[in-house]
Parts: sequence; C-alpha cells; structure tokens
Amino acid sequence: MFVYEKKLQYPVNIKQTNPKLAKIIITQYGGPDGELGASLRYLSQRFTMPLPELKGTLTDIGTEELGHLEMIGAIVYQLTRGLTEEEIKKAGFDDYFVDHTTGIYPQSAAGVPFTAASMQVKGDAITDLHEDMAAEQKARTTYDNILRFCDDYDVKDAIRFLREREVVHYQRFGENLRLLTDKLDEKNFYAFNPEFDKNCFKSCMKKK
Repeated sequence: MFVYEKKLQYPVNIKQTNPKLAKIIITQYGGPDGELGASLRYLSQRFTMPLPELKGTLTDIGTEELGHLEMIGAIVYQLTRGLTEEEIKKAGFDDYFVDHTTGIYPQSAAGVPFTAASMQVKGDAITDLHEDMAAEQKARTTYDNILRFCDDYDVKDAIRFLREREVVHYQRFGENLRLLTDKLDEKNFYAFNPEFDKNCFKSCMKKK
C-alpha cells in the first residue's frame, strides 16, 4: 500500500520558461531510462524476489521513482507554462505543442512515446538486480547529459538531486545483490530460481 504525501520529494521552483530544455528533460519522464520505466520495473520485479529485504528495497525505490516522475513532470510543466506562440516557434517546441499542447506526455527527448520494451522483468533475482544496477547508471548518465545543456540554476538544482538519488539506488541494489549471492551460496544454488527449478529438478529425477 502506498501513502501519498502532498508535496514533492524535493522542491521545484523554476522562474524562467525554457521549452527547448523541457524537450530534453521530458526523456526522464517517459524515455528509455526514465522514471516511469524505473518505477514499473521495480514494482513488478519485487513479487518474485526470494528475500523480504529485497522485496522491501524494490518497493521503496519503486515508490520513490514515482515521486521522481512527479518531479520531472513539475519541471517540464514549469518550463513550459504561459508560453507565447512566438516562444514556441523560436524554441522549436511547435512539434510537441501540436500533439500535446503543454501537457506532460511520456516520451523520450527524440519524441518516441513510452514503451515497456525498454525495461525487463525476468523473475530471476540475480538477473533482475543486475538489470536494476545498470538502469540506475543509465539514468545517472542521462541526468549528466541533461546537466551539460542546462544553465538555469533552479533546474540544475532539482536535476542534481535526482542524479544523486540514482547513485544511492545503484548502491542499494549492489548491497542487495551481495546479500542475495551470500544467501544463495549458503544453500548451494547460486543461479537458479528455487520456486521453479526445484519442481523441475524433482520432475527430471522421476523420469530417470
């Protein structure tokens, strides 16, 4: 069960509109390494995690990613509110505007709509945690790239906060991976899914 607190995880107070920058930042809303995909990935993977600690981590981080999605939406909204027709044309925001006006639509910086094809849920704890660590690094790199094109302090402040959280998430997933492999080594099954493979093993033995 999720509890919603009616405030952003980190304040977003942008004073100057910048639709050109908004078109770049929208990729962390619905792009291949964005917050929407991250939240869905982790909140889906948690069901098959074999340890309660792992389920808890994925639930915590998946929920936090929803908060980050809200922050990105707030950033894009504040960068595009009250635009004039001239500002839209000058910034090259007209292609987005025609389809969505200034609504917050999940897409990449290249304009590709969000797709679940950019994420993976494998049901194998080790595989999924490696996927998650890679996802956090890809998100961190995307935020690094956004910062290269951003000269607005108010925007950079919020983006830096989000970047820092990607680093923390990467570290937490790494801790979980070490915990998992230690537990699996103790039981002498490093890389199999006990819920499935145990029954499969019994079935194979009966056939012999």
